[in-house]
Amino acid sequence: MDRQRSAVALLASTGVLFAIYPILRPYSSEVGRAGADAFASPLWIAAHVSAMIGFITLVLALRALNVGTVADVTTLVGVGLVLPYYGAETFALNVLGTDALDTGDYTVVDLAEPIRYGMTQSVMFGVGLVAIATGAVLAARRSACWQGWVFAAGFVLFLPQFFAPPWLRIAHGLLILAGAALLAARTFERQEISTTTGA
Repeated sequence: MDRQRSAVALLASTGVLFAIYPILRPYSSEVGRAGADAFASPLWIAAHVSAMIGFITLVLALRALNVGTVADVTTLVGVGLVLPYYGAETFALNVLGTDALDTGDYTVVDLAEPIRYGMTQSVMFGVGLVAIATGAVLAARRSACWQGWVFAAGFVLFLPQFFAPPWLRIAHGLLILAGAALLAARTFERQEISTTTGA
């Protein structure tokens, strides 16, 4: 029962963190002064750190749900590949933005592109998100409930949403929140039934 309660709390945390991420994230053209303002904003740090912690709570939530070793390991490997990219996105770009505002040299913001889109980091990031999506789908199959599929949909769509406008990215974060809340509620319901029946 303690494990199920942990799963409920971790699912709720995961949903909230991934909803916070696109809501707080500053949006701009990400070039010149506009890019510097976005990258240097404290909200840039807060939003991306929320996502990083969300990936960690996702791994812990699936572990607590007992979705199976393959789903656990696949998700863990995916998160391990994604987090270095998020670290660079969060902190390196923040330094670029801050330096550009301090010096007035906005050309340094152009360094965001090679930081983000170098071959190694792009492959790691893409493979990591595919692995996370795969882990979420495996977890949904194991959960044997429609709520699990709503939850999985958010992670299947994680990579495509990067190419969407801000409003759709925010909607994606709310989809993960909804899926996490639904799966948490279903897990809590199963716990209550199990407690009532003594199973």
